[in-house]
This record gives sequence, C-alpha cells and structure tokens, in this order.
Amino acid sequence: MKNPHKMRIKVIMVVNLNNKYISFEKYYKAYYNMVLTQTNYKGSEFIMEEIIVAGGCFWGVAEYYNRLKGIEKSIAGYVNGTKDNLTYEEVCSQKYQAIEAIKLSYDEEIISPEKILEHLFRIIDPTSLDKQGNDIGMSYRVGAYYDNDKDKTIIENFVKEQQVNYAKEIVFEIKPVLRFNDAEEYHQDYLIKNPHGYCHVNFNKIAKAELK
Repeated sequence: MKNPHKMRIKVIMVVNLNNKYISFEKYYKAYYNMVLTQTNYKGSEFIMEEIIVAGGCFWGVAEYYNRLKGIEKSIAGYVNGTKDNLTYEEVCSQKYQAIEAIKLSYDEEIISPEKILEHLFRIIDPTSLDKQGNDIGMSYRVGAYYDNDKDKTIIENFVKEQQVNYAKEIVFEIKPVLRFNDAEEYHQDYLIKNPHGYCHVNFNKIAKAELK
C-alpha cells in the first residue's frame, strides 16, 4: 500500500464535482480515510449542498453569507428570469421578471438550511414586496428557490413558523429554480472589491461565534 501522505497532491487538484463546490477539508479527510481503509471513493459524500436565496441587492447579501461558518461559496446571479443569460441592465429594466439572488454552496454538517433562512430573515423585511432598503422593483424581491422536494418543505415550514413574529403578512417568495445565471464578474465579491460600496445589510446581525 502506498503512503497516503504522498498522495496529497491529488486532493488539491479536485476543486469541484458535478459543478458543485466541495470543502477542501472535508474532501481531504474522507480521501485520506479512503486510502487508509482501501474503500471506494463516493463523490456524493463530498458534494456541498446548494440553495438560492434573494434578499434585495445581492452585493450585501453575498458578503453577509460569505462571513458565516459553513458557507463555502456564494455566487451572485439572476434567478427565474424569462430568458437565459440576462445582463444586469436587463434585470434592472424589470422587463424579464428576474430577481437578484445568491447561490450558496454550504456544508450541512456546519450550517443547516433552516439556519441559512434564519440568517436571511435577520437582514430582510419579509413583509415588504419588491422593496428592501432603498431598492425598489421586482428584481429586489425576497425569496428562496429550491430544486428538490426536501428543500421546498424546509422553506415552506420555516416561513410558516415565522409568520407569528410579524403583524403583516409575509410576502416571501417560494418557488422552484427555473433559471439561474451568474451575474457579471464585477458583481462577484463586490464589497470586497468596493469596501465603501452601497449596502443595505447590517453585518452586526452575525454573532461572533457564527463568523468564520
């Protein structure tokens, strides 16, 4: 049997599987165990879970989630527009019914989908339709979007439980993902590139223990 310590280079060469991002630490531990026990590799064990959330302008929402333990990656993009490959200008025109959203890849062993939704409710007003902060329009609608029945149930149950905390009716959108395309590169990690850029999100909502 080969020395597993000499195989580390194989680990760092794998950055994603089936277009879903994986945790380096999680992959390495499992791969190391596979070598020691001579068991077969099962890619599904290392794939991160994904969920798409919308909380108004995606610049601040992405930065908020990027600070949380368990969030491996965020991608700013446009969800459920009426055509593919929308541009920012087309989304802002409100003609294509697309919503600014964030696709999150996360480690469910560290952060649950319910916790992700709870964080979203910390930074949005779920009773405000098509308006968050100073931003107005359908593209700033709040919601969560699923691609399987399990996530659909989780989202629906969470929102139903939250209604008792609000006098007004929650208008949080819950729909399947029909389309999602990445936003332009300058939108990715926007507040890292532009630390004084516009942001409607209060980062103080994150507890110290929840930060990376």
